[in-house]
Amino acid sequence: MKKFVLCIAMMMSCLLLRAQYNDSTFYHLGLNAAGSVNKTNTSDAYLLNNGVNFGIKKKSIVLNSTTSWLYGKQNDEVSNNDFSSTLNFNLYKTIPHFYYWGLLNYTSSFSLKINHQVQAGLGVAYNIVDKENFYVNISDGVLYDTSNLLADTRYDTYRNSLRLQYRLMIKDIIIFEGSNFLQNSFSNGRDYIIRSFNKLGVQLKKWINLNTALTYNRMNITSRENLNITYGITIDKYF
Repeated sequence: MKKFVLCIAMMMSCLLLRAQYNDSTFYHLGLNAAGSVNKTNTSDAYLLNNGVNFGIKKKSIVLNSTTSWLYGKQNDEVSNNDFSSTLNFNLYKTIPHFYYWGLLNYTSSFSLKINHQVQAGLGVAYNIVDKENFYVNISDGVLYDTSNLLADTRYDTYRNSLRLQYRLMIKDIIIFEGSNFLQNSFSNGRDYIIRSFNKLGVQLKKWINLNTALTYNRMNITSRENLNITYGITIDKYF
């Protein structure tokens, strides 16, 4: 029971702080926590999803770093111990709604059988729809991937990284947003990665909302996948 009380306490005390850049905001610092708890007479399970984000905007460059940790147990057996840290930049130097991006990512995942994975690459992106309440972005690029799997398998490959990102706000109350990746290896058609994050939020006040998120990941080379549903609280702050 103490584990479940601790789970709820962490989820309530570590909230998401998020900012959107404009002419007077240049820095973004965020913390987030979400999770789920299930307890019956014969079984128990819990899942925690924590993260931190820091961003800087300078003229035509936006730099972001994001780190997340997903941890869960089911009947005292570890089901998730997944860590990811990403550093990326966007460079706005050409036509409107178009920009270049660069990315460096590190992943370790118990559920996907990944000891260590490092990805680095460059690409381009375009805002198909770029309105205040409706945003759709598509990006593509090439990543270099070097991985060490739990089966002591090591390999290197180049991947095509395709992403669809969106955000929809309805009557300033309901927020639906997501980011979805498909990363295919150029050398092996059976080697692909799917990463999908989609969130539905209900805004209670201007600066606070409740949300639920669905996350799906698949590492086809290890034949492993995970699907997680979490819930939490979001606080928006501009500075």
